[in-house]
This record gives sequence, C-alpha cells and structure tokens, in this order.
Amino acid sequence: MDEDFLAPGGKCIADFTTYEDFLSSQVTKLDLDYVEDINIARKLVELGYRGAREGFSEEEFNAMKAAIEVRKAIFNVKTLLSAGREYESSMLRAMQMREEGNRTGKSASIFFIRDRNEKGQEVSGYIDYSQRLATEDFRPIFNMEKRFLPQKTDLSFFNWDTMNVGSKSSPNYEVIAKSPSGMLFRNKRDGKIINPDPSLHSPGDNSSRTIVRAEDYISVVVFDHYNRRKL
Repeated sequence: MDEDFLAPGGKCIADFTTYEDFLSSQVTKLDLDYVEDINIARKLVELGYRGAREGFSEEEFNAMKAAIEVRKAIFNVKTLLSAGREYESSMLRAMQMREEGNRTGKSASIFFIRDRNEKGQEVSGYIDYSQRLATEDFRPIFNMEKRFLPQKTDLSFFNWDTMNVGSKSSPNYEVIAKSPSGMLFRNKRDGKIINPDPSLHSPGDNSSRTIVRAEDYISVVVFDHYNRRKL
C-alpha cells in the first residue's frame, strides 16, 4: 500500500469505518486533558493543528477510501491469460472468447471434449470450464504447450480404451446421472438445468450450444450458461 494511504502509525485509511474514527485515532489523552471535548480535538486534527497530516478533510478521506477500493478491485481481477493473443486453433479461440466470462462468474461454460490423451487412448468428458480455470494453471494450454482434455475429476469422464468411467459434481454444477433424459447438469447458482442431448432445440434456459469445428480434436461442443441468481 502506498504511504499516501496510510494513517499515522502505519494503519491503512481503509481500516477506519468513518471519518470520525480516523480523526479520533490521532487524538491523544494529553489532547483531551487540554480541550476536554472530543469534537474540538477532532477538529484540531482535521485542520492540521494536531496529528500527522497537514489538514485532511472528510472529502479527502472519502476520496482516498474510494481510491483504495478501486485498487483492490484491480488487484483482485484475475489475469486473462489469453488476452491479446491470436490463435489459428478453433479450440483455443473458443476458450479465449469465454475466459473472461468464466473467470468473472458472468457465465459458466461446459466443454464436451472427445480426443486422445498423451497415451493415445481415446477419452471424452464434460468439463466445468470455470472450475478448471480456477484450479489449474492455463498458461501451458494458452501457450499451446499442453492440450485441454477431460480428467477424472471433471463433471464426467470416460476412457474408451480402459472403460474407466466417472462423474463428479463441481462448485458450479450438480451432475444428475440417473435421469430418463440421460446425464443432466444443474447450475448451482440459479438452479437451471443444462441438457446436452443434441436432438433438443436448446440445452435449457439461459443456455446455448455451440459445435466447435476443432481441427486438432475429434469432437468439441460447448454449452454456455449465462448465470442468473435466484430471487
């Protein structure tokens, strides 16, 4: 934190709830012995007669607190690893255009991917893109050093060679495996269902289906869900 944002004693100005709290922090027992009135003592601090600052109005205090919040917001925004990049791969372009929305919570995309792993085994599965972005370092993927493939910890996983199968709910989706309609995904934020059945006109409310003509994957389909909170 810059020194401009620090109160006397090194405490951050953002730590004070009100302007009065900030002024009071600079009033000493000796000050009160002289003036015998906390409001007068605070005014002396405000005018710069007491305290470490040469005058500091309530407007300046509030402006500085607002500036601190802006800085916090900037620092808390996760870096978009694909920003400004140009990809020939349709798959990487599909991931790139969805990175910001899935990092910020505006959307929650599910990637269905079918391809071969590093052992040459054919694997497929549904991937919660938001979860993987939050828990995995995507620099090797966006740097084209690693492929984006299903894992055993994803919403669903199937190894066509070993017949290894599994499914697991994520922070964003509940997997509904035993359904007459096949596997479904319930968004935990708004309760909406995503149905990946390709014969349906739409996968569900606030959702869309996109087939990615990925040259370097056997099959890729993306289900984009635009989050809406329950009222």
